[in-house]
Amino acid sequence: MSDPIVHDIVIVGAGLAGSWAAMVAAREGITNIGVLSKVHPLRSHSGAAQGGIAAALNNVRPVEGTGPRGPLEQIPADGEPVDSPDLHMFDTIKGSDWLGDQDKIHVLVNDAVDILYEYEHMGCVFSRTADGRINQRRFGGHSAPRANFAADWTGHVLLHTIHEQCLKHGVNFYSEWYVLELIVEDGITRGVVAMDILTGELHTINAKAVMFATGGYGRAWKITSNATANTGDGVAVAYNAGVPLMDMEFVQFHPTGIYKHGILMSEACRGEGGYLRNGNGERFMENYAPDKMELAPRDLVSRSEQTEIDQGRGAGDDKQGIYLDLTHLGREKILQRLPQVREIAMNFLGVDIIDEPAKIQPTAHYSMGGIPTDVNGQVIRNAEGEPFTGFFAAGECACVSVHGANRLGTNSLLEASVFGRRTGYEMARFIEGGAKLHPITNPDPTKKQRERIERVMDKHNDSQAGRIAPIAEALKWNMTDNCGIFRNEEKLEKGLARIHELKGDFTKARVMDQSRRFNTDVLMALETENLLTFSEVVVAGALARTESRGAHSRTDHQKRDDTDWLKHTLAHKSENGEPVLSYKDVCIDWEKYPPQERKY
Repeated sequence: MSDPIVHDIVIVGAGLAGSWAAMVAAREGITNIGVLSKVHPLRSHSGAAQGGIAAALNNVRPVEGTGPRGPLEQIPADGEPVDSPDLHMFDTIKGSDWLGDQDKIHVLVNDAVDILYEYEHMGCVFSRTADGRINQRRFGGHSAPRANFAADWTGHVLLHTIHEQCLKHGVNFYSEWYVLELIVEDGITRGVVAMDILTGELHTINAKAVMFATGGYGRAWKITSNATANTGDGVAVAYNAGVPLMDMEFVQFHPTGIYKHGILMSEACRGEGGYLRNGNGERFMENYAPDKMELAPRDLVSRSEQTEIDQGRGAGDDKQGIYLDLTHLGREKILQRLPQVREIAMNFLGVDIIDEPAKIQPTAHYSMGGIPTDVNGQVIRNAEGEPFTGFFAAGECACVSVHGANRLGTNSLLEASVFGRRTGYEMARFIEGGAKLHPITNPDPTKKQRERIERVMDKHNDSQAGRIAPIAEALKWNMTDNCGIFRNEEKLEKGLARIHELKGDFTKARVMDQSRRFNTDVLMALETENLLTFSEVVVAGALARTESRGAHSRTDHQKRDDTDWLKHTLAHKSENGEPVLSYKDVCIDWEKYPPQERKY
């Protein structure tokens, strides 16, 4: 067993939230910071975000008299503002279907403008208006053009900007390291057990503070926009360590994933004026959201698309697709604003969006639930808000609860940036306030994980043992069929029973590859076990919530029920391994933003 690695702060995940936290803590004077990343840091999934990052900068406005979807122009220096943090806050609350905590949304939208200008001052290459200001476009569910963008490479340029700053401030990166366990003793977080994927060696990392920024969990569904690495490892590892998970039943389906692949065609396509058409060539959104049309929020547009498909008006030979039509935008605009989207469509569909529409379908996209935190990234252990000492989280794996039941596009890059930055400051205060390096008393901290890995490796070449890949495939279809866009009791009961079967199958399954170096079979087995763990929580929460709210749409309970369900779900792991659900109040300003019917 190798000697433990020691850091003041260890961060798991090098996307925007983790990198912001590392950069800020380093800037505040914490010199010993380690960041573990399952992939190379610049391949983190934040880089896949395309369309923009929200903030009420008031740089552009609709041209007067052209209607709600007319062209935009820059606002003159003496022009009236069209946007504000208050308007951004109301749109986010409405988008969340009133499940977002309003005190936390207030922090999100009021930090937004400042963090945009911090990006700009660090040299981020935003697209610009003619007079040099950051350019903005429309996005679904927002009532003003507040998506600040860099063509359709926004997440990519933000991630590169922060990564460069991390290197400048001396942050240590562990590239292609995989977290296996969160070490908690006597209620205090003391570090993690992780695997160097290249060598297969397990290491103990002892730290004063641990932060998870491990991203989302869309890989539990068959059609998803998520990267292969988004297997929800952070939420599963935290849950196994006794941390509750919050609002896991709320999983967003994005309306425009490439048909059968799920790869994202950015919401910027609709923000720039793209149309959705069914197989009959009709712009069907006028039947579902006559005011917003294609710029309604994602939960509503995805349900509308799926309804068209289910009622036989889908596109393509099998009627399972929808058309995204950008041909009327013109070549110049597409090349200037949507170059990546065009390239993706050509590579995966053989379609040039300048000349013909692309076939798309709803795809599992964003995880609203996760590890519960306060606005400074401090993980909480219960509905009373008691802290989990030394443990922090931010980004998509966390649930600070600004998105509630449905996230608006461009608010995820903002959330990762705002709460990653705040977590960095909070961890620096925690360390400088005298946080101790609590020793790990277990004489062999890696033993449990070593045994876990040895169990799934088929040392005896047991021909009767099951294989891992079919279990993962079955889980993904199960979640798609029984816990997808539309849900009901019968489907969810069936889905939960199937997960229990697959968990049983997993105990008897083995991998063939006996090598240690870069053993992707072992990695897939560990990821599959994590997928099974949190999928059970997702389905249990969805089964219990007998209402429809945001992305959680029950065909047997079609109305939102504020009397019984205006509350967050908390799931704790019981002694027998199954989730135990409890509930937590939603923070609402009843005077200013009381719940109301959600119409677009």
